[in-house]
Amino acid sequence: MKSLPSGTDKDQVDALNTAFYEAMERGDLDELSDLWLDGDNPGVSCVHPGWPVLTGRGEVLRSYALIMANTEYIQFFLTDVVVSVAGDTALVTCTENILSGGPAEESGALGPLVGQLVVATNVFRRTPEGWRVWSHHGSPVLAETDDEQDDESPA
Repeated sequence: MKSLPSGTDKDQVDALNTAFYEAMERGDLDELSDLWLDGDNPGVSCVHPGWPVLTGRGEVLRSYALIMANTEYIQFFLTDVVVSVAGDTALVTCTENILSGGPAEESGALGPLVGQLVVATNVFRRTPEGWRVWSHHGSPVLAETDDEQDDESPA
């Protein structure tokens, strides 16, 4: 794993959160694995949008391997990032503005790109080796249709 900045706890957690998304963008499962708590830590969990709760380091990392194997391209634009630290636990909330594409078509061209919004909560724990991801929970943001917006307008 590349070294993270030595700033405040908040800076370190923010940098680790960024490294988490960058590892996914590169499809680097080894680096992503290094960012998660090791197998001796209880409570490691992950909820991908539309998935059930995954528990345990092995199950969580297998899910990322599956996603990476079936996603040709993914890019995260993080907005609304808020980092909070309380002792040896840190919480990051953010909006994942995701642009992704499926496996390449027969022509070798990337499949159609799809955008989606996901709100995420990432929980980190301080370890002797530094901060590590303890839990990730992503929930899709449901887009309003034009009809729904019209129904909410004042008459």
